[in-house]
Amino acid sequence: MTNERVYQMPFSKVYPLLVQKAERKGRSKSEVDEVIYWLTGYDYSGLQEQIVKNVDYETFFNEAPQINPNAPKITGVICGYQVEEIQDTLMQKIRWLDKLVDELAKGKPMEKILRS
Repeated sequence: MTNERVYQMPFSKVYPLLVQKAERKGRSKSEVDEVIYWLTGYDYSGLQEQIVKNVDYETFFNEAPQINPNAPKITGVICGYQVEEIQDTLMQKIRWLDKLVDELAKGKPMEKILRS
């Protein structure tokens, strides 16, 4: 799948998949939301607004209030790529979110996931 196709995916379609991935491993929707809030700066109403507006992934990240300054501390492999080596900043943000949800699903404690 090309980057452009990924960027154009509606976040409202991706979000339930992120939640399902976490819930299958015993984590909760609220924990997925917490990870999203931490990474993007959205709050509950901001996240819901993006979902209702059916924005694409690119718009979701472009309209994010603030990418967490600790986000570059997210390292490791996701989908076969070292997230810290991804040159395309939008794709890196998308992979950061994937990596955080993956860590959540693997049972990592929230304080480690949120790099605190």
